[in-house]
Amino acid sequence: MASRARSQPYLAHETSIVDDGAVIGSGTRIWHFCHISAGAKIGKDCVLGQNVYVAGSVVIGDGVRIQNNVSLYDGVTIESHAFIGPSAVFTNVVNPRSEVPRKDQYQKTHVGRGATIGANVSIVCGHQIGDYAFIGAGSVITANIPPFALVYGVPARQHGWMCRCGERLAIEGAAAYCQACGRGYRATGDGISEA
Repeated sequence: MASRARSQPYLAHETSIVDDGAVIGSGTRIWHFCHISAGAKIGKDCVLGQNVYVAGSVVIGDGVRIQNNVSLYDGVTIESHAFIGPSAVFTNVVNPRSEVPRKDQYQKTHVGRGATIGANVSIVCGHQIGDYAFIGAGSVITANIPPFALVYGVPARQHGWMCRCGERLAIEGAAAYCQACGRGYRATGDGISEA
């Protein structure tokens, strides 16, 4: 991979465009045909796959992995260590029309720490994806997703809970545990938290 400028703390392939005014953390790698707009903030040690677009008001935390063909439009925030699968779709207007400007109606989308967004997921703007939530491939998000929730479908519905390590939790009454890493969880209202 070629770097645009050897003095930069990040690497950007020579086919990528990084506008002046973008802030990119050390160790981040930006692959072929990406465009990072002025004002975008990308943390350290991130990986942006081929053909990723990042708009000017987007904020991306540390250690985020964004796979090929993802566009992050104004209003999107992604917390540290989230995974965004290939061709995931983020929106920022609920009712777009090419003849009607709606830049004053952008809605925010927040992806929590450690969350996984599967391939080809569509996220309707204005929703929160909780920390360590897991969204199955091809799903359509039309509501807020609680932390650790496993959701999939069109529209996405909850089908269980996931551990922070990415394995499905075993449920026993008000408690849950991960058979892979041994972490324990407990029920808290309509959700769960680590014990």
